[in-house]
Amino acid sequence: MFSDPAFLAAAFIAVLLVGLAKGGFSGIGMAATPLLALTVPPLQALAILLPILLAQDVVSLWWYRRDWDGWNLKVMLPGAVVGVGAAWALGSVVSDDAVRLIIGIIGLGFVLNTWFGRTPPEGRPSALSGVIWGAGSAFTSTIASAGMPPFAIHVLPQRMEKMRLVGTITVFFAIVNVMRLGPYIGLGYMTRDTLMISLGLLPLAIATNFLGFWLVLRMPTEVFYRIFYVLIFMISAAIMAQGVTGLLRGWAII
Repeated sequence: MFSDPAFLAAAFIAVLLVGLAKGGFSGIGMAATPLLALTVPPLQALAILLPILLAQDVVSLWWYRRDWDGWNLKVMLPGAVVGVGAAWALGSVVSDDAVRLIIGIIGLGFVLNTWFGRTPPEGRPSALSGVIWGAGSAFTSTIASAGMPPFAIHVLPQRMEKMRLVGTITVFFAIVNVMRLGPYIGLGYMTRDTLMISLGLLPLAIATNFLGFWLVLRMPTEVFYRIFYVLIFMISAAIMAQGVTGLLRGWAII
């Protein structure tokens, strides 16, 4: 793969995105899996990115160690266990093209809701909301590395202070990423080859992690997000088209 220019270009940008996401610009990391899935099967892309995410989690947990909300983690993590388990059960029966379609729909839905959806009323949701959306976030994170939309539905209406919000996101997804190891290993996606690719990309990942920290402190968040929402939209549309085409081709053969 390291001799494939298309893979190298996609991997570079994907790692840049997850590094910035782990640094604090949560949401833009959703574009990483669809982008990498343009050159390798989606679940293989997820397996390549997971060790990188785990390494970045260690750095991010240290950086945001004083900024997180205990109540949200307490109500969302029990649901996350259910979500990861459901993704494990479905992972062995869902085709690559179906995963591409899921990733594309999640990405497009997230962006369109951000652009055109109504702003939710301010306030703390119920504990049941945390359990439900924690399960949804862990499920989509495991099967498509796109856990932010369900997470955002529960957390954003609370209007937490920026650093507290980013810290809560960091802790939640660090724990979910550890949970994801079991399904990926059990389903055979974590192989020696994927781990070697992850290791080769790791220095870039850590560097972009710190770039994300720097940007959170200095760059206007609104401008940064506008740019990357467009990127997420374009990549998600492309990967969804791939999924639809593949599924239609498979049905035609049948």
